[in-house]
Amino acid sequence: MSLDYSRISGNLAALHQRMAAACAAAGRPPASVTLLAVGKAQPGAALAAAAAAGQRDFAENYAQEALAKIAALRPDESTRGQARAGLRWHFIGPLQANKTAAIAQHFDWVHGVDREKIARRLSDQRPAALAPLRATRARPVVAQLQAPMRPLSVRTS
Repeated sequence: MSLDYSRISGNLAALHQRMAAACAAAGRPPASVTLLAVGKAQPGAALAAAAAAGQRDFAENYAQEALAKIAALRPDESTRGQARAGLRWHFIGPLQANKTAAIAQHFDWVHGVDREKIARRLSDQRPAALAPLRATRARPVVAQLQAPMRPLSVRTS
């Protein structure tokens, strides 16, 4: 069964127009806001259609599902890298210690680091050929802090 992803491009364009209007109303440049396309439970073909429409930042919260999509969207000879080069991958949600190696190797951002152990493992397991997570694109590790009675997520910069 083939699914129709033809509306993704138009939906993204409409969403970017709404974001630009919200930024203008708030007095901030549209480039200061990043749209994360969360691919949870979406097939790789939907993400490929979004990438072809210009979406560059994708977020996943299941490591195994994410790794398959990252591999499927990696530039190759058949695509000549078109629409797939320059994609940025964000891991969102809780991160188990046994998943840190895969996350460190394949993701550009990690949101919700909630323990020092996880931060150390991500740092230690990051391949030398890749920029450190703490220094890539203005420190793309987002720490999760627990204040009394309410959670708070903070993006470090």
